[in-house]
Amino acid sequence: MDLTLRFNGRVYLFEFKVVEREAEGKAMAQIKANGYANKYRARGEPIHLIGVEFSRVERNIVGFDVEAADEVI
Repeated sequence: MDLTLRFNGRVYLFEFKVVEREAEGKAMAQIKANGYANKYRARGEPIHLIGVEFSRVERNIVGFDVEAADEVI
């Protein structure tokens, strides 16, 4: 997990990845595969998963995925 932000009664989990050119979904896939949200479930606060991908070539954000952890099983 690259960044965890607890703000206003919510938990935001960020994962950042660098990809060659186009979004590949690697950031969100890593959040889910490693179960990063599990550590915060007992808090009873809404958990938001945010995957951000930066292009090595474009040097900019090329992918941005957001999901509520409740939707992820």
